[in-house]
Amino acid sequence: MPANTPPIEIDANIKDDLDEQLLPVFLEEAEELMPFVGAQVRAWREKPADSAPPQALNRVLHTLKGSARMAGAMRMGELTHRMEARVLEITEREITDTAVFDELDTYFDAISDVHAALISGDSQVAPMPHQAPVEPGVAPVVLGLTPQATLPQVGMLSEVEQAAARAVLRVRADTIDRLVNEAGEVSITRSRIEGEMLHFKQSLKELTENVIRLRGQLREIEIQAESQMQSRISAAQDTQFDPLEFDRFTRLQEVTRMMAESVNDVSTVQLTMLKNLDEAEAALIAQARLNRELQQGLMRIRMVPMSSITERLHRIVRQTSKEVGKKAALIIEGATVELDRSVLEKMTAPFEHLLRNAVAHGVEDESTRIAAGKAETGVVELRARQEGNEVVLTLRDDGGGIDLERVRAKAVDLGLLSADGDASPAKLTELIFNAGLSTAAEVTQVSGRGVGMDVVRNEIASLGGRIEVETKPGQGTSFTVYLPLTLAVTQVVMVRSGENRFAIPASMIDQVQEVKTKVLADIYQQGKVAWLGNDYPLHYIPRLLGDDHTMPEAKPYSSIMLLRSGTHRAAIHVDSMERNQEVVIKNIGAQLARVSGISGATVLGNGQIVLIINPVQLAHREAQYAAQPLQTIKPQELVTAPVIMVVDDSLTVRKITGRLLAKEGYQVLTAKDGVDALQQLQDVRPAVMLVDIEMPRMDGFELTKNVRGDAATANIPIIMITSRTAEKHRNYARELGVNEYLGKPYQEEELLAHIAHFVKQAATTPA
Repeated sequence: MPANTPPIEIDANIKDDLDEQLLPVFLEEAEELMPFVGAQVRAWREKPADSAPPQALNRVLHTLKGSARMAGAMRMGELTHRMEARVLEITEREITDTAVFDELDTYFDAISDVHAALISGDSQVAPMPHQAPVEPGVAPVVLGLTPQATLPQVGMLSEVEQAAARAVLRVRADTIDRLVNEAGEVSITRSRIEGEMLHFKQSLKELTENVIRLRGQLREIEIQAESQMQSRISAAQDTQFDPLEFDRFTRLQEVTRMMAESVNDVSTVQLTMLKNLDEAEAALIAQARLNRELQQGLMRIRMVPMSSITERLHRIVRQTSKEVGKKAALIIEGATVELDRSVLEKMTAPFEHLLRNAVAHGVEDESTRIAAGKAETGVVELRARQEGNEVVLTLRDDGGGIDLERVRAKAVDLGLLSADGDASPAKLTELIFNAGLSTAAEVTQVSGRGVGMDVVRNEIASLGGRIEVETKPGQGTSFTVYLPLTLAVTQVVMVRSGENRFAIPASMIDQVQEVKTKVLADIYQQGKVAWLGNDYPLHYIPRLLGDDHTMPEAKPYSSIMLLRSGTHRAAIHVDSMERNQEVVIKNIGAQLARVSGISGATVLGNGQIVLIINPVQLAHREAQYAAQPLQTIKPQELVTAPVIMVVDDSLTVRKITGRLLAKEGYQVLTAKDGVDALQQLQDVRPAVMLVDIEMPRMDGFELTKNVRGDAATANIPIIMITSRTAEKHRNYARELGVNEYLGKPYQEEELLAHIAHFVKQAATTPA
């Protein structure tokens, strides 16, 4: 809009005399009434002949004026009075000129300025000698009502509706935040209980297997005892005792009977525990459902509609239009879409910057638009919609689009592009987010300072969102912003690499691929994954975090996650994907919040802190700071951690040995006997095998025969660890092809030295 409306001035003799008790109440009421004023002015502008908007405008202005003067906000009351009088004058004289609506907008902007000054406590605009302190960031929350329903003061509701509105409970926003946080803590505690229940279930499963095995062993003892008894009866037939007089049951039979009773008792306890476990799981499921409903209810209280900032956005467009001498109108669709209050607060400033850019850079001046066959008033559209756990905001203008040639020239000047470099339109569009790059012809209050779009993207990324840009010459530019619905909880996929766990937002995942070792090695050579016409550069998560020591695990099938954030993509190799779950997001503090690629943190049920990361942002940062262009980087080779297989029927031995080897950086596989080991050897080739002799189903000697008899496994080094230290056992083991023979208990240093020797030998031996 042209700057032809003079600014509104207030008589210097009018001073505020604020009431300490009434001011907070008035500010809350004004927050509800101000959007209604702006909406009625716009409705009147669209339909000047309609009498409903001016009547509603008069009522709300009268209410606002009276409340302002009662609270001592005399300046705001005076401005509201003058606007009310102007509305009456326009109505009586039936003026429909566009200029009068520009004048009403100017009045409304002046009232908004004073209202904002009252909230912030700016004494230069509105002196407040008796103002009660207004805590920053603490906004009243209306339970059970939308902003459209919180206008009983206007006198447009029925008596029943007004009575219901008077019963509304107002709660401090920080109180709601605290309740949401406590509900999250309940979820964390429940997840801890679920974890303990899972371990209990596994232990109970092992107990069941042990009871079954113990029952079988007891049956064997009973059979042996019965055989001995029959032998004794046969021998006693030659004596002077009659078989009926012979004591058939010895102490061994009595012990076996008592053991049988004990096994039955243990089995009864085990069945009772299984039943109790089922009941506990059912109770946990019910508790989880109730907790989820409670959390969702609290989250709904935190949600605020987009309409709460629409007046502010309309005002930004009006002011920017006046400053740059253009005509522009803002159209908002989906104003009822709700976001988390924290998300909306942090996104208000980026929205304002995008709107200023749309008017200053996007919309052409009046003569240019007419020459291009467009309407003289530019249109800026803001559309909001919800998609799953995200809110999608699209800001589009019908201007001339981004001047990509000017972007290229600026990028060359700043050293972001080489003069003869070939850059696609997508890459040039991406360059507008670099700090210091501005296409403004001159520096003004609105544009040309070289800051802004980089801050916009960083702010969006800090919220776990992303932004995409699309521009068409002569038709306009659109910015699409994807934001999380809430900052309190989110859906993540828990992944593990090495000993570390990470959480990756589920909304980033395009696809998950399970690939064989040969395919994985080829992908590492290519350095990327191609899918649906797009290239996803390959990375191993620890490398993105500066860990050069952790190596990928050797597995039959490895997981690769194809991720997308904004216009960037990346393929992430992880050792394992654990599960998809809803987690509570915790504040990570100002220090970590500034670190690129870290979106937040959460706490698992066992108390472990897990970072919520954005691997795509980490990969993009690495590409930006790499010494070489991505095209000239040497292809990576897949180097996995050496696999050591521990074969022992003792669970304790498997755990202790596995812990020792994992501590030294080896990947550990365990097998409870020879049969189990042979099954696993079908998929994985370990670097070294640690084998016991005495095991059920297949002992160590038999296992060694099978390993050496298969050409695919014949060269695997075998270290036999056993309590059988006799020379005949050693000689037999050597005959079968055992490389080293250690007795129990073994020396850890000696075992690790042997393993390191064999691993090094395998690494230097050509395949």
